[in-house]
Amino acid sequence: MRFLPVSDTAVMVELAGLDQTTRLFTALTAADLPGVREVVPAARTIVVVFDPRATSPAELVEELRTVRPSSEVASGGRSVTVEVRYDGQDLAEVAGLLGCSAEELVRRHQTATWTVAFTGYAPGFGYLVGDDELFDVPRRPSPRTRIPAGSVGLAGKFSGVYPRESPGGWQLIGRTDAVMWDIDRDPPALFAPGTTVRFQQADRDLVSLRETRPEPVASEFSLEVVSPGVQLLLQDPGRPGHLAEGVAPSGAADRGALRTANRAVGNHPGTAALELAGGGAVLRFSGAGVLALAGAGVDASLRATDGTRVPVPAVRPVAVEDGDELRLGAQHAGLRTVVAVRGGFAAPAALGSLATDTLSGVGPRPLTAGDRLALHGPAAAPHAVDPGPHPAAELPRSGQVVELEVVLGPRTDWFTPAALGTLTSQEWEVTARSDRVGLRLAGSPLERLREGELPSEGAVTGAIQVPPDGQPVLFGPDHPLTGGYPVIGAVVDADLDLVGQLPPGARVRFRPRAPFAEL
Repeated sequence: MRFLPVSDTAVMVELAGLDQTTRLFTALTAADLPGVREVVPAARTIVVVFDPRATSPAELVEELRTVRPSSEVASGGRSVTVEVRYDGQDLAEVAGLLGCSAEELVRRHQTATWTVAFTGYAPGFGYLVGDDELFDVPRRPSPRTRIPAGSVGLAGKFSGVYPRESPGGWQLIGRTDAVMWDIDRDPPALFAPGTTVRFQQADRDLVSLRETRPEPVASEFSLEVVSPGVQLLLQDPGRPGHLAEGVAPSGAADRGALRTANRAVGNHPGTAALELAGGGAVLRFSGAGVLALAGAGVDASLRATDGTRVPVPAVRPVAVEDGDELRLGAQHAGLRTVVAVRGGFAAPAALGSLATDTLSGVGPRPLTAGDRLALHGPAAAPHAVDPGPHPAAELPRSGQVVELEVVLGPRTDWFTPAALGTLTSQEWEVTARSDRVGLRLAGSPLERLREGELPSEGAVTGAIQVPPDGQPVLFGPDHPLTGGYPVIGAVVDADLDLVGQLPPGARVRFRPRAPFAEL
């Protein structure tokens, strides 16, 4: 076994192969090691997430060395048949890479027996290993930003089905309308470790997968979305504890802003609030209440029913009356503004959280014009309103340089010394193709020392993943949980709120905490 740094809150155990990984994962799950929060298996690695207040990387590694792999591996015991229409845009190219016709590829994909080795990337995404040695396919040189839900793909020796629209670098050979993840189903995931999967040709047209809209809200206290701006989401601290099921914690991109806004209105610090990216929203209140803003600086005002307007300052409680409209204009510093309302939102939770995960679709969907959200009402808040002082944090603007501290690893040694120098010396521009899944950075490309691909392995929020084009992607709170592109480092936990506030055009400089070394 090798032990590698992942971040200041996670380490990686690297093993010889999938069988050893599965057996050690079984043992670690039962071991209940001190300070360990979650254990995330992949093809031949296990990421162990820990509480840095309870243990250190060195102490954790010593504990991990004492755990012996289990002699038995649990089997899923289920068989699933998935109908596929083989019309993927990469089908012909993949057939050429494998030295066969498209027809032969399709036939062998259907006759192979596939087994779910592990889950990850997103809820419902299973990594399937087959019994046909034909399938060993390189990922795309640069990942696509949008892959439709139900897409059937190949990468390395794995096959898989994308549960919903998401970015990804797998080669696409077809599509299915089978629902991979349904939180109202028991179990929610169609694929679980050990499940046997057969693919067969669909003999009918596939249906479109659509998200459902929430039922109309009837409440004395509510908030109507008149205009959602660029992006408006419900967020709270997230849903930790489900990484091994392929469910990311997600949660507020700026956790400090969420806490600050909630304290200003008298809520528990982890109460769900609205997260507005890019500005431009209008929200109308039914019933009296109290609101507060935190995070990105924004031109904000409250418009009463008689047309009068008053400015809304940052991090200060502001009373609202029935019919008042909160108008949020352009953001002038940072990227995401948090709007907390005293008492919080009365919405159904998903796995104990109201956080919207934009990649997996777990939690409430992004808000659109006409949506109405029920509020608990101001009397439901557990604390007195805290008027401050809560000074607004200084946040980055487009063109400004921000320094972020990073832990190097786990795959720093896949890159040349010159690439490491480039990573830490140049300024990386945050491009407009950035979102809560990841910030796509632009600069001089990072040169690989080691070619080829990794089997999919776990990644954390703040990971700096490098696709073959050498342009890094800095993972945000809705990032894929596993991937096959090497991770050169990860931003430390204390700087992740700042990452969540980086607007397009901002520039990033990475500062290593220490040289890369195995643990």
